[in-house]
Amino acid sequence: MINVALFASGEGTNAENLIHYFSASKEVKIKLVVTNNADAGIVKRAELHKKNIQIISKQALTNYTEQIIDFLQTEKVDLIVLAGFLLKIPEKLIQAFPNRIINIHPALLPKYGGKGMYGRHVHEAVIKAKEKESGITVHYVNEEYDKGATILQELCKVDEHETIETLEEKIRTLEHFYFPKAVEKVIEELRSTQRNQ
Repeated sequence: MINVALFASGEGTNAENLIHYFSASKEVKIKLVVTNNADAGIVKRAELHKKNIQIISKQALTNYTEQIIDFLQTEKVDLIVLAGFLLKIPEKLIQAFPNRIINIHPALLPKYGGKGMYGRHVHEAVIKAKEKESGITVHYVNEEYDKGATILQELCKVDEHETIETLEEKIRTLEHFYFPKAVEKVIEELRSTQRNQ
């Protein structure tokens, strides 16, 4: 069994989509949901699915990283999936889960990545630059924002009269379809590594 922890800061539509996707799986369990925002939409969504919810503040993530690592290891978490998690992951946590933390970004990295580039800010920048296409990138997390190795990229066209809202909708459609598949791909690789150990 591969245990997954979902980290989310906002509405949690991607996190909920992953909960649905893996709900029937006998080999993958969404073990817990971590958020830094007690009022975030993800909290209600996770409660609906009876998921263990941990609220970890920015201060706790920074100052109590070792305790958080201990907790995740006690919970036997194999993979951490950032599904709209806005805080930077501390170096110690990345080192404790090498190549086992992945993130989704609503643009075609390396374009439109980095600090402050999330959600609508990204779509606004893409439209402003008159890009012809945008998309999503699923990637491993390393010590720098949005710089880890790419797992998957998918594209969509940016029309001449695109608005932030219409582009957001296109990106969300891509995310909901492809993100679970990217997570599944990483889980397969994890599984084969475990079998070979």
